[in-house]
Amino acid sequence: MAPAPRSPGLLWRTLGLLPFPILATSPTIGLAYGSLDGAGIAVVIAILVFCLGVHEAAHAQVALWCGDSTASDLGRITVDPRSHIDLFQTILLPLFLYLSAGFIFGGAKPVPVNPMRLRKPLRDMSLVAIAGPLSNFLLAILFALILGVLLHYQVYTRDQMMVAILTVAVQLNLLLAAFNLMPVPPLDGSRVMTWLLPAHLRRAYMELERFGLLIVFGLVLFVPGFQGLIRWTMNTLMDVVLWIIEPMLALLP
Repeated sequence: MAPAPRSPGLLWRTLGLLPFPILATSPTIGLAYGSLDGAGIAVVIAILVFCLGVHEAAHAQVALWCGDSTASDLGRITVDPRSHIDLFQTILLPLFLYLSAGFIFGGAKPVPVNPMRLRKPLRDMSLVAIAGPLSNFLLAILFALILGVLLHYQVYTRDQMMVAILTVAVQLNLLLAAFNLMPVPPLDGSRVMTWLLPAHLRRAYMELERFGLLIVFGLVLFVPGFQGLIRWTMNTLMDVVLWIIEPMLALLP
């Protein structure tokens, strides 16, 4: 006998009320893995590395579509993590921060883009940039849809590890999307802001990139308003994800 249909609203409660939000309750943004055992954390880390690879591959693919084959020639249109891992940003920095401060901050090796090879440099740089967060948003939809189907057919219950892993996968991708949309150089949102700014303001804004990582790090650690903006963006993206997939889940027998 087929299992009784479950309310799609269960997905809202699962994604919103599990006791290990991706944004920790401390003043800093971090990953709260308290409800995952060692194996679960290992799976989540593997998912994170994969999602970072998709993010960077999306940059490279859109750059190629816009006329610049630099990243493609370097083999960056791939989800193979070996092509995207940066020893410092992907491994050493997150590990050090997690062990010393209890939160994770890092990234993948940036995709090289030559603006002079793009057809319309300012516009195309913004398209290349937005492709990364968009890829994470689409991955969030995919993981949330898988989670919704599993809950609908009662393959897993909310207190099982697979539900926890998929929930964190959704939240990780929304965090990656929200964080990279911030208009702070060198984050992806800054490329869009550069395109939108008046010409006389662009140079000064772009020069901030020299201090970009320090600025981002300082904002994450010491500016609650910045953290609140990321949380708000994540929540907004979560609402959109659920708005997209819940009608699909409602059609399931």
